[in-house]
Amino acid sequence: MRRRDFIALSCGTVVARPSLARAQAGRIAKIGILWHAGSPEEEGRYFTAIVQGFRDLGYEHGRNIILEHRFPNESPERFRSMADELVALKVDVLVAVGTNTAPYARAATSTVPVVFLFVPDAVGSGFVESLGRPGRNMTGLSIFWPTSSQNACNTSKR
Repeated sequence: MRRRDFIALSCGTVVARPSLARAQAGRIAKIGILWHAGSPEEEGRYFTAIVQGFRDLGYEHGRNIILEHRFPNESPERFRSMADELVALKVDVLVAVGTNTAPYARAATSTVPVVFLFVPDAVGSGFVESLGRPGRNMTGLSIFWPTSSQNACNTSKR
């Protein structure tokens, strides 16, 4: 599975891509997902969206993809141990959902691709070198809100 295809899926953009299905022919991809809450129910619609998004693309857990979910319940020690556990399972991609999970995913591996979701400032946090060229093994969805002086839509400079 290509990084951009996975990011599109993770961000809720569900677009059928025939190349995605052929990319891992004969092999079942293993995706590790490190959440922040304590259960699928606490993650609510976000948990449902990821599982349904994979299903909509033709991926079903246990049939042609393995989704390894971990729920550390906001415990720093559990974040650390669960990120390490997912890497030890030899996941193909590690997904870090939320600001709290990304540092633990980064600490757990420098080789497994990490896709973070909902990180306010990925560049400022040091997860990526830039939004256009992430570098390293991390990429993802940033929700950085620029200040008014940084806003490209600032109309005061007409």
